[in-house]
Amino acid sequence: MSFSRFLAAGVLAAGVLHSSASFAASECGHSPAHEAFNVQGLKSELMVTALSCGAQDRYNAFVAKFRTTLLREEERLNGYFRTTYGRRAQQEHDDYITQLANVQSERGLQSGTIFCQQRLAMFDEVNALESGEDLSSYSDAKDVTQPASFETCAAPSASRSTHTTTRRRTTRRA
Repeated sequence: MSFSRFLAAGVLAAGVLHSSASFAASECGHSPAHEAFNVQGLKSELMVTALSCGAQDRYNAFVAKFRTTLLREEERLNGYFRTTYGRRAQQEHDDYITQLANVQSERGLQSGTIFCQQRLAMFDEVNALESGEDLSSYSDAKDVTQPASFETCAAPSASRSTHTTTRRRTTRRA
């Protein structure tokens, strides 16, 4: 295969992947659940940064400033888990929060000493935001590490299985 064909195939593959990703993002990019996961991810990343870099006062200021937005997004996240997992909602939500903090802490450990230099600036950025809408937009634009992919367009509706039993009549012949 010549280099130009190889390059053309790569460009085509990248285009297909990009259009698939764009389609997926456009389907639910601004749903309440999507926004709630983004804000929760940002909040967790700021918490991990605060604990790792000795910036608890800056984290507390962030929480105080955006308390209303954080509570609203937490309620949306609770709704997502209730709708998606039913009776297991609290356990699944707790598992998500734990995994989120773990994956973000792991990322911090991998970054080493540069982690705090890179992440502390986020406190200045969020402090400059003026509203909850600004925070939501900021969290959507940030590349915040999440532990897994969640379907955040809307929680699936609870499906009820309809099981039909068919009886067959057999006649005995003597």
